[in-house]
Amino acid sequence: MIPNIELANGDTMPALGLGTWKAAPGEVAASVKEAIRVGYRHIDCAWVYGNEAEIGAALAECFAEGLVTREQLWITSKLWCDRHRPEDVRPALEGTLADLQLEHLDLYLVHWPVALVKGVPFPRSAADMRSLDEAPLRATWAGLEDVVDAGLARHIGVSNFSARKLGALLERARRRPEVNQIELHPYLQQTALLEFCARHDVHVTAYSPLGSRDRPSHLRAKREPVLLEDPLITEIAAAHGATPAQVLLAWALRRGTSALAKSVHPMRLRENFAAGELRLGEEDMRAIATLERHRRYLSGEVWALEGGPYTLANLWDE
Repeated sequence: MIPNIELANGDTMPALGLGTWKAAPGEVAASVKEAIRVGYRHIDCAWVYGNEAEIGAALAECFAEGLVTREQLWITSKLWCDRHRPEDVRPALEGTLADLQLEHLDLYLVHWPVALVKGVPFPRSAADMRSLDEAPLRATWAGLEDVVDAGLARHIGVSNFSARKLGALLERARRRPEVNQIELHPYLQQTALLEFCARHDVHVTAYSPLGSRDRPSHLRAKREPVLLEDPLITEIAAAHGATPAQVLLAWALRRGTSALAKSVHPMRLRENFAAGELRLGEEDMRAIATLERHRRYLSGEVWALEGGPYTLANLWDE
């Protein structure tokens, strides 16, 4: 059984969600419908993934067929980096809602603590970027607070935020960030950030919990470690009669985080969902703790352009 995460107002978010990054056109709709049939009730989206309209069509079919009601689903999306001006936040969300064919989101996140010139989806040079002095995160956050007031999003949060950036936002926010979605897996355990979020009642969602092996080639390093093939993970999986993916997801759930697993294959969707039934022991958890490598699969290098305002050091505050 998949546990729920209870937020401050009593709303509950299913701890295991379907990720939709890298789900190709023509595949994502079938994946969403099959996931809902399997039992997933948490769907994670983003404007930049380029597939929200297809997801919206799939959701509409599920509602029409009686597979699920809107109230039974938790739908998340994210504000892209070229819409960080407060006056751009609501139109960006309204576009996402139109694509998803929904009246509101359950959760809306600032996708990255990075600002781009409006209309630039990805930067090609420093001229395409705006510094956080030019586009303060607090001003962006005010736009998210406003969409909650307008009833367009029930909860708001951030993604890829360090403790430093999250702390600065918490100091001045009218509505507190409720979720921080970050890369999280045994090679990047982020224990200090998890502890910071716990102290401040910010829930953590893990993305790329399986190591994001299928991400685009330009985001992959040569001879990078493959988390799903790690000898310890495969050994623990064999001992439990489970798959390596189930072990990784069960590890995330055992730590109290939620986790997003993407697949377009029906069998893997079912296997991943069954991770909610796997109970790892203390010995398993201690062994997995030794795998820490501080290894990011999504390094953030795409933002670190020559002459630009962002570096890996000031992006991650490390």
